[in-house]
Amino acid sequence: MITIIKLEELFMFLASIVLFNQTDYTWWVFPALILIPDVGMLGYLIDTKIGAVMYNIFHHKGIAIFVLCLGWYLKDPILELSGIILFGHASMDRIFGYGLKFSDSFTHTHLGNLK
Repeated sequence: MITIIKLEELFMFLASIVLFNQTDYTWWVFPALILIPDVGMLGYLIDTKIGAVMYNIFHHKGIAIFVLCLGWYLKDPILELSGIILFGHASMDRIFGYGLKFSDSFTHTHLGNLK
């Protein structure tokens, strides 16, 4: 993945930290929860198609933004936090080259093939 995309993702990850700092949660909650969206990988224990669908649900930035906005609209701090964590995690993954998955293989992503 080219450097400019990684920088863009880094800034989005930093934006998730800024958003998190606007919440009432203590600082350690962010690092404690940032890897939780990887629960979506459990679908790969069943097969690659289910794995890809589950992974993509937990790593889609549009879903993350929807959850965050829903939290703001409903004034629900848990939904807000969930959206921030989902967004931050997806950005962090993309910094390392992990993109949304195709159903044929975990390594086949929208950013190219993982090495």
